[in-house]
Amino acid sequence: MMSPPAPAAFQVSVLPSARLYSANADETLLAAGIRAGIALPYGCRDGACGSCKCKKLSGVVVHGEHQSKALSEQEEADGYVLTCCAVAHSDVVLESRQVSEAGAFPIRKMPSRVLQLARLSPDVMLLRLQLPASEPFAYHAGQYIDFLLKDGLRRSYSMASAPQATAGATLELHLRHLPGGVFTDQVFGTLKEKDILRIEGPFGSFYLREDSVKPMLLLASGTGFAPIKAMVEQMQAKGSTRQATLYWGGRRPQDLYLDAWVKEKLGQMPNLHYVPVVSDALSEDGWSGRSGFVHRAVLQDFPDLSGHQVYACGAPIVVDSARADFLRQGLPEEEFYADSFTSEADKASAISQV
Repeated sequence: MMSPPAPAAFQVSVLPSARLYSANADETLLAAGIRAGIALPYGCRDGACGSCKCKKLSGVVVHGEHQSKALSEQEEADGYVLTCCAVAHSDVVLESRQVSEAGAFPIRKMPSRVLQLARLSPDVMLLRLQLPASEPFAYHAGQYIDFLLKDGLRRSYSMASAPQATAGATLELHLRHLPGGVFTDQVFGTLKEKDILRIEGPFGSFYLREDSVKPMLLLASGTGFAPIKAMVEQMQAKGSTRQATLYWGGRRPQDLYLDAWVKEKLGQMPNLHYVPVVSDALSEDGWSGRSGFVHRAVLQDFPDLSGHQVYACGAPIVVDSARADFLRQGLPEEEFYADSFTSEADKASAISQV
């Protein structure tokens, strides 16, 4: 009996780095790149955030489901692709910023044990995981893991601790409760210490670029603070002297659930500055700090962003607004690094069939 023919494979070239890899006709450009150790930029891997968007210089690709806000019809007509949901139908040449080869850590599946569950605010839980002792888990501060749930479901959360802080033996994560959420209902309801959870990672191209000396702006909304916290820990562990200003936004002061932690770091890191911003404080909150949308506070403080590097994480509307407004204020596009926290509701809404 003859075995079925192997799926066709096409060559993908990535410029300006001249990296090459092979993509099968049954896998996305991003999945093939990850398999080959070519770490293209990406975030959600579900066609929702647009982090993997890059220019197609030649070749034919076919997109799967994705949100129009991640890739509009006009952008596709102009030659842009989402590598997380684009499949090659010929050899392809892409133009893309990418993680260097040495920056790609192996993606692994492993069990983890719940070490700690602690409320940071009424709707934010700190989840600390113990990893297998046989091999430390290597990742960049800013990356995320997937929790592998029943029926093939996955839920993604960023590490809130730098690898230097725990030697890759434990992970800290911050989870906001979304009522009705398959995983967060479990975390806030039935999950207990010593329970076993399966994880896979690390994923994502959102991490601190340490080869730059430009002053940094760290922008977080809500639990988008988690990967930013990991970056701050990494800067401290490595004795970084780069100027960094953290803008953290929430609706009410309680949403800045580790405000005291940040203020403690200010005393330890003279080059770190902090601007908390609250958009919807109530009279009983007694808030006297900055108010409004967090990214607009950056615009007010930095009228010229041409010499800066930005790391932004949080709700898609915050990240998208920051990207557009910061570029208009002079920020070079290649200096904007972001991770949008897209919930399952976000991913399910406005999906377009292409």
